[in-house]
Amino acid sequence: MNPLFKRFVSAGKLMRRGNLAAATAEIQRAMRTATNAAATTARRPPPQPTARAQPVRGRPATPAPQADGDGQGRVLEGSYQGALGTRSWLLCEPPARHEKTPPLVLMLHGCTQDPADFARGTRMSALANARGWPVLYVAQPVRSNANKCWNWFVPADQHRGAGEPALLAALVAELAAAHAFDPRRVFVAGLSAGGAMAATLAREYPDAFVAAGVHSGVRPGAAHDVASAFSAMRSGAPVKAGGASYAPLIVFHGDADPTVAVVNGHQLVEAALGGDSWTTARESGSTGRSWERTDYRRVGSPAAPPPIELWIVHGAGHAWSGGDKAGSYADPRGPDASAEMLRFFDRHAAARMLAEAAPG
Repeated sequence: MNPLFKRFVSAGKLMRRGNLAAATAEIQRAMRTATNAAATTARRPPPQPTARAQPVRGRPATPAPQADGDGQGRVLEGSYQGALGTRSWLLCEPPARHEKTPPLVLMLHGCTQDPADFARGTRMSALANARGWPVLYVAQPVRSNANKCWNWFVPADQHRGAGEPALLAALVAELAAAHAFDPRRVFVAGLSAGGAMAATLAREYPDAFVAAGVHSGVRPGAAHDVASAFSAMRSGAPVKAGGASYAPLIVFHGDADPTVAVVNGHQLVEAALGGDSWTTARESGSTGRSWERTDYRRVGSPAAPPPIELWIVHGAGHAWSGGDKAGSYADPRGPDASAEMLRFFDRHAAARMLAEAAPG
């Protein structure tokens, strides 16, 4: 286990035991470790940003990583360089396109993970490719975060037009243009830190992402540094009244998650509800694990698909529900989060296309 991550886990355990003084000391040691790592990175010659994005570079992966676990389709690896930074990626394309310009699913991994690991654990490539949809996995490098976490808790990475949200939006736009994906049907999903960044993209770029899937994540703006991030993960952070509009959200969270408390799933939904009036419908079931789904629909919009779904998976920890144990942080029990997210994405893409085609 990464030494920095071990300190974070230790701090979380101390907080849950009520030993706040020891937890604070552990967080401070973790912050010093992160600061030292950042300083080491800063001493290296930084990549020179360009005034405009460089063309997306891609090539077949050699050997091709079996990210989807079925050996079908084509896997490309490549990199993107823009004014806000450089990120490598894996693109899993289906064996054949069902459409000339298919939709695209952006996947954001959690801390300590990488694209191939995340692809194996979620099985998203195999499920999306069966629909004819490509899936893009973007890597967070250690030079940007010592633990490979997306920096959802850093103020500079929480808003439109700056930091990681702007970098990811630009990367997706460039890749969609280069590979003829439909820019009107781009979706994003993520786990943990990746889920928190997916939620940020849903809030800051609802025009660029039709819908978002957030698994075990934290709402945007819940933290402003490492210490407040751990506080939010442990016990949530109050949601301010009103707020920004979000792209449609499907949220998964285990109610036995020891890393990101389930209150964060509820607070993300609360933030997305804003000041509108809503009706709710609940459904429960058991698919390995028992679960409860709550659909939120705006009053006066009975025909539209619910723009928010909250899935609470009982007894589940910090892992992708219905995932494959071949990847990290994946729980094969419980409802299939990947399949449910794709269903949700498809419904909202269809609704947007119908709205755009309607006269007037």
